[in-house]
Amino acid sequence: MAPSISQSSFFLVLWLILALPGLAGCSVAQAEPLPYVDLNQRQPLPTPSVQVTPLYVAVASVISPRGAVESYQPLLNYLSVQLNRPVELVQRRTYAEVNDLIEQGQIDMAFVCTSAYVIGQREFGMELLAAPQVEGETVYHSLLIVPADSQADDMADLRGKTFAFTDPWSTSGRMYPTAVVKKLGETPETFFGQVLFTYSHDDAIRAVASGVADGAAVDSLVYQFAVARDPRLAEQTKVIHRSIPFGIPPVVTSPHLRPQIRAKLQEILLNMADDPAGRPALRALDIDRFVLIEDSAYNSVRDLEAKVGPLALP
Repeated sequence: MAPSISQSSFFLVLWLILALPGLAGCSVAQAEPLPYVDLNQRQPLPTPSVQVTPLYVAVASVISPRGAVESYQPLLNYLSVQLNRPVELVQRRTYAEVNDLIEQGQIDMAFVCTSAYVIGQREFGMELLAAPQVEGETVYHSLLIVPADSQADDMADLRGKTFAFTDPWSTSGRMYPTAVVKKLGETPETFFGQVLFTYSHDDAIRAVASGVADGAAVDSLVYQFAVARDPRLAEQTKVIHRSIPFGIPPVVTSPHLRPQIRAKLQEILLNMADDPAGRPALRALDIDRFVLIEDSAYNSVRDLEAKVGPLALP
């Protein structure tokens, strides 16, 4: 049955009673104004700040800290551009300290001496990355030098004299001259009147040139580098002995370095000589280019190490 008029009226009144408060609320509430956007005044979003971890590169103290910065900084700058990340130089007084940092993963890449590589490779897996090539070769020698006015012609003539070693781990600066003294039936402690450590090859050269030391054994490449820049050193010193060739001091990486970064570093070094932007950095180091090198190139250093035996730290 259809509802009566009175029932319809009742429902209409009831609906109005329930709905009117809501309608009243809608009519009273004020809508929030929408923000005005001017599309002609657009600005780029701010770039989020991203902290880029530097690549840490160590240079063992083959040359003095000042010389290392001057010689290696162009290479570090080149690496930074190629990698698009900061590159920071790390220096320590001794080869052993640099090896410790590489083992701990605090150094990514390093320029080390041959004995430091042999020890690091044996003890914690230090990895060869590349080697400098100088005048077409990847070898160097230990040079026994004395003052230009010295009467000494060989190591035997330096008995009782003051001798300058470089680093305690140095192949050319300590291990080789120790082997020469051992052939004479003595040890450095009994043979020389006094032994001092310079902790860099260029400082050992200057010690001889100035008369502080009566002799020293130094890296042939550093000696060549030093006298080319300061001809007075050639006038103040002379070479009286040259060793057999040893594998050239290499560029190495930490075993903790990510393979992708290692591969990129190797690619950059190997291609530097073909890049006009890379050649000035090579010239600053007096090298032709970087090349691959086999671990077997350092077997002569291992043989020397076996003959000399453990070397005590000073």
